Amino acid sequence: MEFPKNIFGSHSKMDGDFFLGIKKILGFKPKNIAFYKKAFLHRSMNKRDEDGNALNYERLEFLGDSMLGTIISKHLYNEVPNGDEGYLTKMRSKVVSREHLNELGKDLKLIDFVESRIPKSHFGENIHGNVFEALVGAIYLDRGYVYCNKFIKKRVIEPYVDIEQLEGRVISYKSLVIEWCQKQKKSFDFNVYEDTGNDSLKHFAVKLSIGGTVVAKARATSKKKAEERASKRAFFALQDKMKR
Repeated sequence: MEFPKNIFGSHSKMDGDFFLGIKKILGFKPKNIAFYKKAFLHRSMNKRDEDGNALNYERLEFLGDSMLGTIISKHLYNEVPNGDEGYLTKMRSKVVSREHLNELGKDLKLIDFVESRIPKSHFGENIHGNVFEALVGAIYLDRGYVYCNKFIKKRVIEPYVDIEQLEGRVISYKSLVIEWCQKQKKSFDFNVYEDTGNDSLKHFAVKLSIGGTVVAKARATSKKKAEERASKRAFFALQDKMKR
């Protein structure tokens, strides 16, 4: 699909700077720079193509997520011939976890390319991983599977995919705590409540009880983050017992 040259309303110098920045990240020349401009276009810009379809990175994010999962799956399949389906699925989840994708996006400073009407300081953590996936989608549309595989191998697999390290990497401390409690037949409870205090952003606090005793407390800007943070503290407080 070709985009009209003026669809993004960019000036030639801006296009040139963007092209050089993207080329440096990719390690090869983009063919159709419009795919990459779309990969960093936030929905707050309210741009549309000539058919009235929304122009932003969200559809590319969907495509990139699929391509990333496929290429990582193939790598793990080849590298771990004795790994069963459950093992391979768990390992892939560790590589493409939201936390890891956010780290990848931050390492590449992708947020610097985002075009938005919202101040970048107001973005949540997931913007980094979202645009990383959108970039992968743009590469696939622009240069196909071979170059997409080349980029993921260079930026994800070679620097980050170490089988032994991945086996020891924890995706969710909450899942570990719950699994341990169930095996030990211990009751557990995440008591979550709003705890704004003097913060401008809404915060949630959580008390994690195991066997009727509070073992950890935490607070964060979302219930999910607060529960995960409390679970991590509980894990390290009880790790000697949990590793038996």
